[in-house]
Amino acid sequence: AMTLADAAQLLWAAYGITKPVADGPAFIRGGLRAAPSAGALYPLEVYLVAGKVTGLAAGVYRYVSERHELARIEAGDRRDELCQAALGQSWIREAPAALVFSAVFERTTKKYGERGRERYVWMDAGFAGENVYLQARALGMGCCIAGAFADDKVKQAVKMGSDEVPVCILGVGKRK
Repeated sequence: AMTLADAAQLLWAAYGITKPVADGPAFIRGGLRAAPSAGALYPLEVYLVAGKVTGLAAGVYRYVSERHELARIEAGDRRDELCQAALGQSWIREAPAALVFSAVFERTTKKYGERGRERYVWMDAGFAGENVYLQARALGMGCCIAGAFADDKVKQAVKMGSDEVPVCILGVGKRK
C-alpha cells in the first residue's frame, strides 16, 4: 500500500501548482506547475486510479491541480480494468495506484498548430512523467510507465472526456 500523503506528493510533482497566478491568462488555470509546459498551456489531465492507498477509497480520481485536490469520478478498484486496457501488463494491477495522463491537444494546438500535437504535448508529458519518477524514488517507491494500451479502453476505464487522448500510465508503489 501507499499513503494518501504519498499519492498527493506524486500528483503535485506531476502537475501541482508551484507559483499561483491569480490575475494571469485563463489558460494558466491557477498558476505555473511543477512540470514545464510549452507556452504555459498545460495540455495534460492527470488521473489517479487508486487501489491500495491508505486514507483514500479505491476509485478513479481526477487531480485538480488548481486546488491540489482529487475529484472522485468513480468508486471501486479499477486497476484490473486498467491492466486489461494496457494489454495485460500485470504490474499495473499489482501496483497500489497508477497515474494516467491524458492530453487535450486543443490547449496547445490553438497557439502552436500541429507542432503542438506532434511535439510539445509529448514533451510536456515527458517532463511530468519524469517528475513522478523522481518523486517516487525520493519517497522510496518505484515507478514504471506504460505506453502500450488500447486508447478507447483506457478512456473508458478512467472516464476521460471526449476531448482527451490517453498519453501514458504510470504504476507506482513499493520497489521490489
